[in-house]
Amino acid sequence: MSASRRLEPNRRMSEDPLEAAIMPPANESMDDRERRLQAEAQAKKVSDGIDEMLRREEKERSKKRQIKVLLLGQSESGKSTTLKQFQLLHTPAAFRAERMAWRSVIYLNLVRSVRRILEAISPDPDINGSNDDLPDEGDSVASIIISAKGNHRSYVVPDYERYSSRLAPLLRLEERLSQQLSSPEEEEPIRLHPDATSSAYASSVSLAPVSPSSSNSSGPSSAGPISAPQLKSQASEVSVHTHSNWKKMFSFGGKPKSVDTNELVGWWEDPDDPCHVMYSCAQAMTELWRDRTIRWVLEQKRIRLEESSGFYLDEIERITAKKYIPTDEDVLKARLKTLGVTEHTFTLSHGMIRGVEWKIYDVGGARSQRQAWAPYFEDVNAIIFLAPISAFDQQLAEDPRVNRLEDSLLLWKMVVSNKLLANVNIVLFLNKCDLLRAKLESGVRLNHHLYSYGDKPNDYESVKKFFYNKFGFIHQQHTPNKDRELYVHFTSVTDTRRTQVIINNVRDIVLKANLKDIQLI
Repeated sequence: MSASRRLEPNRRMSEDPLEAAIMPPANESMDDRERRLQAEAQAKKVSDGIDEMLRREEKERSKKRQIKVLLLGQSESGKSTTLKQFQLLHTPAAFRAERMAWRSVIYLNLVRSVRRILEAISPDPDINGSNDDLPDEGDSVASIIISAKGNHRSYVVPDYERYSSRLAPLLRLEERLSQQLSSPEEEEPIRLHPDATSSAYASSVSLAPVSPSSSNSSGPSSAGPISAPQLKSQASEVSVHTHSNWKKMFSFGGKPKSVDTNELVGWWEDPDDPCHVMYSCAQAMTELWRDRTIRWVLEQKRIRLEESSGFYLDEIERITAKKYIPTDEDVLKARLKTLGVTEHTFTLSHGMIRGVEWKIYDVGGARSQRQAWAPYFEDVNAIIFLAPISAFDQQLAEDPRVNRLEDSLLLWKMVVSNKLLANVNIVLFLNKCDLLRAKLESGVRLNHHLYSYGDKPNDYESVKKFFYNKFGFIHQQHTPNKDRELYVHFTSVTDTRRTQVIINNVRDIVLKANLKDIQLI
């Protein structure tokens, strides 16, 4: 019996050669055992070191096959539009699948523009005066009334009450859409303080409770004209968090869709759909925007709605059609303030390196959001900085004492001088060139707002050259890396064809620089 038990280990060893090979000799001395254990510990240490080195190399290879790009610039510089252009170029199917969700945002943009006009032409109850200094053009004129203190003007438009009465349903719709766009966790829509919004969108929103019957009304208002205090009660802009599921809410998810268009079947027949309010107010909106007196008042107050994101007043008839479906261009122009960091990821399927993953981040440009930039500086490959050079005669919404162009220049200096970004590729988009050209051709002079421009010609090409040199000089003077090359593009990022050519160019520049960094070229 004992002999049988002594043979069992030998049988197990014969069955498992590996176990037999690593088992210590039967006659191993204490010294031999100590040396063996030390050798095994040293071998394990070497093996663990190799494993760790392989893990680091794999992590580094993975990192090198991922490119991170930051979009930087002040609020309304064109960052969100540029991000959408990346989406449209590299993931067009996903971009177009979301177009319908943007319909309500586009409605809201149009309604806020109408509110901005009504606010501009609303009578000021604190002003008394006479009807002097009337403009000559048109059958209908606006009276100019100077306040008793002589410090501002009010323009009395004879048709104000008629317009405000006909357009009252739009303002109720605005409140309804604002509430729906807010995050589901929020009981009220998120509204930014006036200091955090664009002046073109600094229009008020009544926060009074809205009954379903009033908010869904598609007929003319019976509430009468909107009072000036109502219009000016709250200068605010609706905003959503990046984690909000507002797109899902407005994309008709789970409902029957057309096989051909992938759009919801018969959505325009829903009596609660906002298309009915928009359609019923279309004529009044068109008359308001085409009214020569009102356009004159807007000009006197230097309110240029055309320069704002979300400008659709020239497209009223098309957008207010009951079966309106947003185009790519409509979505690119849509304005929705987002709190937090917006990220877009795509993978290249062709080019110098297939399978390279790109991550594009829009980290927000308002002053209150700029402190969120620094954490993204550490391992970023490239920065696209957007400077809206048409904004030379505008002030920051956050601080009306600060010129927007001067703020862009200071922001640019901060970015190019940052030592953490010394080896990061920087691409400069001098943006909104189409608006710059239109502004200069209308007679606005750059040297009235930027004295350093002096007596140089006020034409588009001269001004372009000036801005190119101005931003380039700041980079040259303040960059910690004198060998870094600056790539400059004059852009109008709402122009899809031109912008996508530029994006392809930028993508190749960044890829080439990344390949150089990992010594593949």
